[in-house]
Amino acid sequence: MAEALQQVILDTLDAESTIKDTRALVLPGEKGPAISNDAQIAILGALNSLSSRDMISYATHEVISHVPTPEGSQIVEQGSNEARVWAALSLKGQGEPITPNQLKKAVGDEVAKVGQGRAFKNGWIAKEGDGLVKSAPEIKDITRDDLLEIKSTGTLKSGEKALADLRKRKLIVQKKGQWFSVTKGPSFSTSIAKPETDLTVEMLASGSWKTSAFKKYNFEAEGIPTNGGALHPLLKVREEIRNIFLEMGFAEMPTQSFVESGFWCFDALFVPQQHPARDLQDTFYLSDPVISLPPKKDYYDLVSKVHEHGGFGSTGYRAPWVEEESRKLLLRTHTTASSAHMLYKLAAACRGEKISSDKGEYTHGASSTTGSDRGDPAKDDGFRPAKLFSIDRVFRNETMDATHLAEFHQVEGVVADRNLTLADLIGFMRVFFDKMGIEQVRFKPAYNPYTEPSLEIFAFHPMLNRWVEVGNSGMFRPEMLEPMGFPKDVRVHGWGLSLERPTMIRYGINNIRTLVGHKVSIEGIENSPAVRF
Repeated sequence: MAEALQQVILDTLDAESTIKDTRALVLPGEKGPAISNDAQIAILGALNSLSSRDMISYATHEVISHVPTPEGSQIVEQGSNEARVWAALSLKGQGEPITPNQLKKAVGDEVAKVGQGRAFKNGWIAKEGDGLVKSAPEIKDITRDDLLEIKSTGTLKSGEKALADLRKRKLIVQKKGQWFSVTKGPSFSTSIAKPETDLTVEMLASGSWKTSAFKKYNFEAEGIPTNGGALHPLLKVREEIRNIFLEMGFAEMPTQSFVESGFWCFDALFVPQQHPARDLQDTFYLSDPVISLPPKKDYYDLVSKVHEHGGFGSTGYRAPWVEEESRKLLLRTHTTASSAHMLYKLAAACRGEKISSDKGEYTHGASSTTGSDRGDPAKDDGFRPAKLFSIDRVFRNETMDATHLAEFHQVEGVVADRNLTLADLIGFMRVFFDKMGIEQVRFKPAYNPYTEPSLEIFAFHPMLNRWVEVGNSGMFRPEMLEPMGFPKDVRVHGWGLSLERPTMIRYGINNIRTLVGHKVSIEGIENSPAVRF
């Protein structure tokens, strides 16, 4: 069809030099001229193909036409409402009048309602007693005739007033169309043989390339979009949360240690060695190597003593201490293990030690700043307040389902200062979640082995219309902080939440396996918008 249409255009140009109006063309297989908009769209495709080969040039002309609406098309088939009302009645003096109810049964409620008024206005019908009769023996259904003309030509010879009346009655609608005028191009020919697009080995070998016509390169055409990298939705939400922490004056902790020992992941946090979280069903343990290097002996001995016998005002767990359990290597179950490392290094200055870390050194000495604003300005025991955060991956031996994976991301923050209270923690949490766009927050008492008091954090989810848990928090226990070397008046807030849950909420994802894993849509990642809290 496309090549046949191109041939019609070329043959017409060859015979007449120009085509003034493509609506006069007769398309292949058609008997009449191509006046419909669909026909002109087909002609446009043929013109573009010929123009790309410089065989023709063309100009576009717009035209406004009209087409019947569904109601108008029904009138073309069955007649106007007023004509149908007239046809249903008897001529005056030649039959019984028909009541309005009888008319509705004969032609339908809508036709009777609309048609009566126009039939009366045209003088076609009249009242006789309680009924209606024809007052004109013959009529001309002008509405139907006009719609027939519009359907075939797109306009009316009678002019704009009649068109406006039909538009007002919603029997026709305007439709933009187009037609084209065509002239010969510099490479005009009546042959539609397509030019070559590639130079092949066969053409070089045979020499046919010398006489072949090649398609011109279009240097203005846009190339295929290149596939570039795209940030995963998790990374976009991570960056937003990270910016909130930095805005609030936090420093980022190093969290590159995916493998930890049982000592730093559990023991240093005052988690008992008999705790269910340390079972094989909950934690991934390494098979090679099996155990870690020993931690610093004096700190290790102090932690084991607090666990087994108590200390610092605590009675401990009164349970046997097993060194093998403490030195097992595992994939960290929470980033709090990294927080424990950083707090130990922060307390080094209080112990009179100098310990290097990825974030610099903590040094004891009176030459540094004199105390905290919450403590005695005259006192300098080496402690310096700190606000630290981390966002990184953790691993748990979970059964995978729509809301759980064996590895996920944990957002964690700690604040260390003198004389902090639970009210400080609650106030900070409200500010933090408000910056995340979560305004309605509630707190519920909870139990954690290494924090006391502890709070679960709930936020109101407007889409689910219910409260959902969004995080956990608390104040680290003295049994954890004082063995590290912190003064008794130093308190540390800690809290954590997942990265996946707010990401799923922000992007409307209800199955975590479509966010992380083999079911992730690459196209979805490329098209995911940036998130703003």
